[in-house]
Amino acid sequence: MPADARTLAWVTLARSALPQRALVTLLRAFGSPDALHSATQAQLDKVVGAALAGRIVAARRADATDVAGIDSTLRWLDQSGHHLIAWDDADYPRALLELADAPAVLFHLGRRDLLNRPALAIVGSRNATPQGKQTAREFAAALGSAGLTIVSGLAAGIDTAAHEGALSSEGGTIAVVATGPDRVYPAKNRKLMAAIAADGAVVTEYLPGTPARKENFPRRNRLISGLARGVLVVEATLSSGSLITARLAGEQGRDVFAIPGSIHSPFSKGCHKLIRDGAKLVESVEDVVGELGWSRVPAATAVTAPAVASGAPAATSEPARGAADDAARAVLEAIGHGVATVDLIVARTGLAAAVVVAELVRHELAQRVAALPGGGWQRS
Repeated sequence: MPADARTLAWVTLARSALPQRALVTLLRAFGSPDALHSATQAQLDKVVGAALAGRIVAARRADATDVAGIDSTLRWLDQSGHHLIAWDDADYPRALLELADAPAVLFHLGRRDLLNRPALAIVGSRNATPQGKQTAREFAAALGSAGLTIVSGLAAGIDTAAHEGALSSEGGTIAVVATGPDRVYPAKNRKLMAAIAADGAVVTEYLPGTPARKENFPRRNRLISGLARGVLVVEATLSSGSLITARLAGEQGRDVFAIPGSIHSPFSKGCHKLIRDGAKLVESVEDVVGELGWSRVPAATAVTAPAVASGAPAATSEPARGAADDAARAVLEAIGHGVATVDLIVARTGLAAAVVVAELVRHELAQRVAALPGGGWQRS
């Protein structure tokens, strides 16, 4: 099916590879992609300077010969449920128009109505703990039941759990991806992305065919925070990309929330830093809803963040079922509600390392504990 002139103009502009801020400036100056395409070099020079004006004119000549590249994008758009949403569309996300570097074009799969609904972003570590993923899933489900659309980045770990929790809720979920809309990263989330495309929304500023590139993920984060009223960080190390999203949220005037965790867990350190820097500490769904001034009450009001362990091992009120012997109970108590290594459990219990390892394996088989990256263990 041949593309209409408007779609062709926006596709050509999307393929121009102009710096985002310059593109925003040019569109605001000329008003439409057609006017921008027809502007003379002298007219462009007055808006962005001679150097960039020259690059734009040279890019036009290259675009004129890039028939295959434009055709591949048009073929993607010709498929059912595939959309190009541009600045001049009525349902372009109004929240993104507040950004100085809002993308002129979004490629979209799924429900367009979600793009302008009240939203909250939930992000966190890719290598999340079982407890962190459960927390993200429960918070997303409860906030979604209150009518908030949950935005995240389709990454492994916390992002995946947040999408899963929100997918069947009233609010739904939006996945903002850092690849073309025809790519899935990570590949193991193929089924999840298909489910979101069917019942939620998938958006990206990147052209069909764009692979996963390291530099695109931090840029993608500004859209995750930009679409939302606030960002909730569930788990994050100090090097986590979630801290970039939180920083961008603050710069964009969005609220930043963080769930605290064990002082011994590396996955809590990023959240603790955010709280020290002014993020709002979250212990329950009501903490988020109240701060946002959202009038809807979540259907599941009992969702709370896990307890934070102090320096001493936390005691458990009852031993895990099937672990009645003293050694099994001691290992669980030594782990407490934080993260513990075998050496730490040995030091806390006085048990031999071989005994500790054997009990950890038994608990893991019974799904009472989970092994973490780096040799740590945490209760499930």
